[in-house]
Amino acid sequence: MNEGNHSCDCTEDFRTYQHQVYAVVYSVILAPGLLGNVLAIWVFRVYVRETKKAVVFMMNLAVADLLQVLSLPLRIYYYLKNTWPFGHPLCMFCFYLKYVNMYASIYFLVCVSVRRCELIMQPLRYNSSRRKRDWLICAFGWLLVCLGCLPFPLLRNPSAVLHNSSSDVSGASSNLPGPVCFSELPMRPVSIPAAWALLILAELLGFVIPLILVLACTCLTAGSLRQSPAGAIPDRGEKRRALRMVLSCAAVFLLCFAPYHVTMPLDFLAKAKTLSSCTLRNLILRCHPVALCLASLNCSLDPLMYYFTTDEFWRRLSKPEIPESMAFNRRLSCITGEEEHEK
Repeated sequence: MNEGNHSCDCTEDFRTYQHQVYAVVYSVILAPGLLGNVLAIWVFRVYVRETKKAVVFMMNLAVADLLQVLSLPLRIYYYLKNTWPFGHPLCMFCFYLKYVNMYASIYFLVCVSVRRCELIMQPLRYNSSRRKRDWLICAFGWLLVCLGCLPFPLLRNPSAVLHNSSSDVSGASSNLPGPVCFSELPMRPVSIPAAWALLILAELLGFVIPLILVLACTCLTAGSLRQSPAGAIPDRGEKRRALRMVLSCAAVFLLCFAPYHVTMPLDFLAKAKTLSSCTLRNLILRCHPVALCLASLNCSLDPLMYYFTTDEFWRRLSKPEIPESMAFNRRLSCITGEEEHEK
């Protein structure tokens, strides 16, 4: 019995493992995530008024991903150096930004799927007023996500980042050489019913309902290829492009966010020490960081989704000139043509 308790309390190896996993994964996704999302915003900014194919939602998704990518250098520094010298406010902001990105990405992936499905099923309903409504939907989404993610930083102990003797994720004393941050901050005292209520709410609103919507849009879009209901787009090529987009959203959703939301309640049980098996508890504590890294991977996968599923990326990259420069070139050619004619 003592042996089992001792194995459960040995967390130094787990901390080292966790820091190595985070440092490697974040270093790998930093450069492609930064370049891909900057490129995406550059492309979508040009076509946001020209097309109705969910570009507004994809641009907001790219902004959410870029915000997380910009915080990765500080995270990498912390996991490599095992100390946080940047102060408590910045620690809490980076910690908060991680969850804002995750749930904003989920929200906008759902919006992209619904919009592409809607344009296939009922293309004539979309007009300029609905484009303005898209911006309102994005503003509502940002507000909802920012408010909904506040419990993540608020439930952490703010004093732990200021000294070295804070508790780790399992309650043991920390041997880190400096202040701790992120998931290593101890939780504030929360009753078990309140914790379960927050977990169930996060699972339902942040994963289960969005998953149902994305899968429903995938099925409806795939079904539109086999039939031609009244008012639907007759172009099967357009339908296939829409299906690729919706399938890509579903794939990113399942790959990046499903593992995290499966392990999140298990991780809570492990950290609350409600599991009798130390082996099972240690397995969950080692799997959860991998799931969290997969959730961060979406900021590099989303730009790939844009590139392979949207015409706007192909048009922009194959013809680098933007409409304004094209108009300028036409005016310039007219002027030079007139000069040559006068000669």
